[in-house]
Amino acid sequence: MSGSDWLEALVAPAGAELLGRLAGEVLTPETELRVGARLRRDYPAELVSAALAQHELRRHAREKFTRAERMFFTRAGLEQATAEVVARHRAARFAGVARVGDLCCGIGGDLIALASQQDVIAVDRDPLHLRMAMLNAEAYAVAEAVTAVHADVREVDLRDIDAVFVDPARRTQDSRTQGSRTQGSRTQGSRTQGSRIQGSRTQGSRVQGSGAQGSRMRAGASEPPLSWATSLVERVAAVGIKAAPGIARDAVPPGWEVEFIADRRNLKEAALWSPALATATSRATILPAGHMLLPLPGHQVQHRDPGAFLLDPNPAVTRAGLVEDLARGLGAWKIDPQIAFLSSDVALRTPFARTLRVLDSRPWDQKALPSRLWALDIGSVDIRRRGLAGNVENLHRRLKLRGTRRATLVMTRVEDRPWALICVDLPPPTELLS
Repeated sequence: MSGSDWLEALVAPAGAELLGRLAGEVLTPETELRVGARLRRDYPAELVSAALAQHELRRHAREKFTRAERMFFTRAGLEQATAEVVARHRAARFAGVARVGDLCCGIGGDLIALASQQDVIAVDRDPLHLRMAMLNAEAYAVAEAVTAVHADVREVDLRDIDAVFVDPARRTQDSRTQGSRTQGSRTQGSRTQGSRIQGSRTQGSRVQGSGAQGSRMRAGASEPPLSWATSLVERVAAVGIKAAPGIARDAVPPGWEVEFIADRRNLKEAALWSPALATATSRATILPAGHMLLPLPGHQVQHRDPGAFLLDPNPAVTRAGLVEDLARGLGAWKIDPQIAFLSSDVALRTPFARTLRVLDSRPWDQKALPSRLWALDIGSVDIRRRGLAGNVENLHRRLKLRGTRRATLVMTRVEDRPWALICVDLPPPTELLS
């Protein structure tokens, strides 16, 4: 099947029945061959292939969506789609807004959350993803609040829109052309029940998303460029933009807020908020509980040798530049001016950092390290390296551990001196009090 024919075939009764038969199946390469052969006795071979591919995408999508079994995806669309927990958090910033424009809506991750509380104009120039976005909105029973527009977002009339959310596609460093995020599909999507699809203005699709967490995204490393997205404030005051977590801080315009969002300790993405929506210069948000850390001006944080406890800030806190603000709020200190580790002599519990109890702390001495670990009955270690070079795999092999306890070995610097800390996880509060 070409274009979006496979999608329409899966939406049709026979395709829906086939997907229903696959629901709950956990397929391996071997079992997929057997299941596929069995299904081809009852369904066309192309339909079975499309259903198996969609079943696999739905299985992966469970990490992002609670209703993944009723949704539709392309591989590229799923990769860039916002997880449900993040989209719901971010949509709350638009509470009270009558109509939001979701520009570059993709397969509808943010659209679903936005449409649960207001009318949404969903815009994308990829007709296949736009069709999927409406089907996915139906899966969450919010399609009646959505108007779908097949167009280039740069050509959309925003005069009747009160706020805008933009999810530009990330470019890979070696991108040469504006390839399709849907693996080559260019065919038109069709009208969905409960939606109103306005006419097409352009052909093509967004660039396939990419963006390594550790890299710094340039201001123009997206399509449309970030500069275009931020310029929307000239037409609509309330603007939110999804960005890669590695966005360069100098790419954020003055007066805008940059929010770094983590799901537990996994840094997911950043969000930029225009002055009309901003409430701070920077923010670290930890989901699913929704804990937020804001700048906390005050005294200069001390730098001292590690104490009885070591705190490893959440990556969202580190990227937001709020390590010292966290230290002020907790009454902790830094172990080095340039290193994002905090320390304390009391057990501090916070959603913004992992707290470890320090068993051993002294300058780095790799030759003496095995005996230190043996003396503490350490049989396995997770090595956490920050600010100190070294080959972690080689170090693991050389330690030759033989104890019964598990620990975290921290390779770092203390006042610019190479340092090693042997730590264990903070015990439950009842154990601390005993």
